[in-house]
Amino acid sequence: MLISSSCATRPPRVKTVPLKGPIGSGVLHTLVKGETVWRLSETYGVKAEEILKANRIKDPSDMKVGTRIWIPRAAGPRRVLPFLPDANRWRYIVIHHSATEVGNAELFDKGHRRRGFWNGLGYHFVIDNGSTGMADGQVETGHRWNHQMDGAHCNANGMNKYGIGICLVGNFDKERPSGPQFDSLIWLIRQLQAKYNIPASNVLRHEDVPGKDTHCPGKHFPWSQLRKYLL
Repeated sequence: MLISSSCATRPPRVKTVPLKGPIGSGVLHTLVKGETVWRLSETYGVKAEEILKANRIKDPSDMKVGTRIWIPRAAGPRRVLPFLPDANRWRYIVIHHSATEVGNAELFDKGHRRRGFWNGLGYHFVIDNGSTGMADGQVETGHRWNHQMDGAHCNANGMNKYGIGICLVGNFDKERPSGPQFDSLIWLIRQLQAKYNIPASNVLRHEDVPGKDTHCPGKHFPWSQLRKYLL
């Protein structure tokens, strides 16, 4: 399936992976690029040893993208503070929607590579909507952020170099972000603002960037509501 995001056309809906599995209570998590047992442990508040045992994983370094990992006793993901290095380059935060009903960081990475994006996923963060087995509101950290690379999400006004790109999965020309997505967006923006001294005036929608002719992140994105929560 090709899901490229970045104001793309809407793909067919993919059935959500249920949050109940065959081994008691817990969460069935679909592994995406860059995730480790340690990261899953932090995300769900379950010991790494329990995750390894429940899935009979002998070599945690050999976990493949797309594998469904059973997280025993987990009610759902927690917000885990992303890696926030000391840096003075980040001056803006740019908010996008994927313009697709489904997706996650891994699917967008594949789509962006097919479109010729250098180094794949153009965003620094993706906030899921629960459509592909990731939890609604889960924050995924992209490799561009982990390696402190330029983005490939807004080629105007220096935003790829100085702007942190956040993409919410969804088509907000048709609907609003989910409650969990919106809560996670507020949380993430406030963490980034506090760390990098980014003023509220520098938190932008994609359409607000000078030189961009786009309606991203969509007419139903609750911009006025979000601004009330900015630092």
